[in-house]
This record gives sequence, C-alpha cells and structure tokens, in this order.
Amino acid sequence: MKGRRFFVKTFGCQMNVNDSEKMAGILVSAGYKKTDNLKEADIVIVNTCSVRAKPDNKAYSFIGELKRLKKEKPELVVAVTGCVPQRDWKFILERYPHVDVILGTFNFYRILDFLESSSKPSVEILDTFLENEGEIIPSIEPLLTNPFVAYVTVQRGCNRFCTYCIVPYVRGRERSVPPENVVDEVKRLAEEDVKEVHLLGQNVDFYNYNGIRLPDLLYMVSQVEGIERVRFTTSHPAGFDISIIKAIKEIPKVCEYVHLPPQSGSNRILERMNRGYTREEYIEKVMMLKEKVPDVALSGDFIVGFPGETAEDFEQTLSLVETCVFDQAFVFEYSPRPLTKAFSFKDDVPKNEKNRRLMELNNLLKKQAEEKNLSLLGSVQEILVEGLSPSNSEKMIGRTRNNKIVIIDRNDSLKGKLANVKIEEITPFYMKGKVIKQLAGVER
Repeated sequence: MKGRRFFVKTFGCQMNVNDSEKMAGILVSAGYKKTDNLKEADIVIVNTCSVRAKPDNKAYSFIGELKRLKKEKPELVVAVTGCVPQRDWKFILERYPHVDVILGTFNFYRILDFLESSSKPSVEILDTFLENEGEIIPSIEPLLTNPFVAYVTVQRGCNRFCTYCIVPYVRGRERSVPPENVVDEVKRLAEEDVKEVHLLGQNVDFYNYNGIRLPDLLYMVSQVEGIERVRFTTSHPAGFDISIIKAIKEIPKVCEYVHLPPQSGSNRILERMNRGYTREEYIEKVMMLKEKVPDVALSGDFIVGFPGETAEDFEQTLSLVETCVFDQAFVFEYSPRPLTKAFSFKDDVPKNEKNRRLMELNNLLKKQAEEKNLSLLGSVQEILVEGLSPSNSEKMIGRTRNNKIVIIDRNDSLKGKLANVKIEEITPFYMKGKVIKQLAGVER
C-alpha cells in the first residue's frame, strides 16, 4: 500500500479540518502520498459534517459521485469518516456499496489500519456516549494545510444540548485534552516553524482538565517559544466570562478576536433553542469585552427561521446585531436535524421568509463589516503572511490580529513572517495594503 496516493475531501468546521490533517499526517508517515487531484488518487477519504443539512447533503452528493470514479478504477478505496457515519453508518453501507471503509468521530485516527485491512467493507463506529474523563484521540502529527497556521484540538464534545444541534449526538460528551499534551503538541508545531495556533473545541470556553480552564491554557500555550499568535474557537456565550476577557487583554500573543455565536436576539427563541443565556446577558458580555479590549473583532453565527420565530423575534435579532456590531458573522437558515429535540418542532417559517430574513440580516452584517474595515483605512496593521493569494499569484495574503484578510504584493521572503502593513483599500470582505516593515517577532 505504501506509495499509493490519497485524496481528502473535508466538509464542515475547523475541527474536521484538523481531523483531516491528522489522517493525512498518519498516511504520509506510513509512506502514502497526498494528492490534490481526485482522478489520480488510489484512496479517497471523505470527512463529513452533519451539523446542518447543507454540508450533510453535499457530503452525500460527493460520496455518490465517487461511484462513477470507482467503476473506472475498481481498485479505488473509498473511506467515509466523521459525523455523518457516526449517525448514519447503516444507511451509507446500504445506499453506497462502493464505500469500503466507514469510521466515526471517535476513531478516525485508525484510518491506516482500516485502509490496509483485507476485509471490505470495514466498519467501526464507537458509542457516542462513552464515559471518558480524558481525550480519547491520541496525539498525532498533522500534515498542515497551511505550514504556518495550525489547529490544535483541546476539547471535544458538548454537554449543552441546544435543541437544534446534533453535535452532542455525533461528538459525544465534553472531554478536555490534558494541558501538558496540548503544550507538547504546540511545541512540536513551533519546531516545524508554525507561527499561529488555533485552540479548538466544540465549546472551548468550557475547557476544564482537573481545574485548569481555558484562560490557564492560553497562558501556558503562549509561553511556547516560536509561537507568535494564539487564537481559540468556538466560544459559547454561557461559558464566556471575565477571566477569558482578561487573558485576551493581558497575554500579548492572544489575538484580539472572539467568535461568540448568539444564534438569535430573541429571548423567546433563545429559550426554545436551550441556549442558556438571555439577549441581555449576551449584550452585557460583548460590551464588557469591547470595553476591556477596544480593538477586539467580534464574529458570530445566527440561525434564521427557527421554528416559531415571528417577525418580532427576527427584529430582536436585528436589534442585537445593531447593538453589538459584528466584524463578521455566518447566517444560516434553520434546517431540522435528526435526533435533536427541535426535529419534533413544527418547521413553520416558510422557505421564502427564511430566505428573506437571511438576506436582510446578511445585508446588515455586510454594512457593519464594511464600516469596521473603513475605520482601518490608512492605519498600520500587523499581519501574518500566510502565502500566495489563491486567485492571483502576484499577490500574497495575510491576516491581522483581529482576523481580517489583507492582500499585499508578492514577496516570497515574507512567507510565515509578521509584517506591519499600511491599509490602502478596503472592501467588506478583505483589505489591501503595503508592507512598511517586517517584524522580528511579537513587538508590542
């Protein structure tokens, strides 16, 4: 099997990206070769997401398309991993007989064993609700998508049971990685010239290992030599507190960026969603964050058209957005997910009304993003230069500390470096600038 080429298709969140990078790292270490060309692959791994209907359907569509490729290449091995098989492995087995390997969210790291097994199809789905005090995923060296930016999973699973969310059913209960394991992984990444790490968790604010919480972990990771920036996601408003704000304010390496999804601005809908906070509590935390960290960028997620959402409820969401002011946000139309409590709710907001609300909210958020970017015109921003622009080989891209994309002229010597850039042009989605100084490290 060594020397065979594999292709990975990833759907969903940063945690899925991290899991895919770890699977790729396992295979490369065993002598396999990664390819970005689907047609030349000997192995195709589909890492799936089931949090919303759209990525779920996209995954099934892609899996279905592989049937034709396997007819052309009968020796092709197709593996499906992640949240979709964790929930629907029997359906995959029956509907897609061309799939050879099926693994869930708990055992993706065994991909090599199953690819090399002579038994096909090979299926292993572990119990979602295993009682584990610690992390069950071993430390694995990933094959990074971006050589200078790495994801580090520090917490998996969720105990919140929001009524619309399938995550607890496919990712299981909250489990935190021992802090020494996190620090060791970050040190290895720093030795590979990684400059920025993102600490990941389904609810990263609830990280807790023997009393060590997220702020403690941020201090520990920031001590790793060579790492210039630290980010964390996804925060849950119920767990976000002053200790986290204090860490952002006090630790130079922790970036001024928080992804804090409100989902709705209506207390009635938040209660139906079982989110565990009110709009007033959310606004209070955002105001406290912006007071303590004035340069912070705020992003979030919103669901429009949740069962029972009235025009007045939606107006409350618009009001919350106008009050908090977001740099970026992701808006989704509600889609019923199997296993969740809301799956039994009457999906009573018409599709065209969901679409209208989505467009109205997106337009407001786009306006806010443009105004926020406009305030940076002429300013000097620190960016980490990540590499070439995917749309223009004469340009490079980087991100500011508050996660805004900046386009600069190509200069290969800047790859993986920090640089001060003067912002000369803005759009709602990115900015353009001119490098005025390369930085040696954290100069703040």
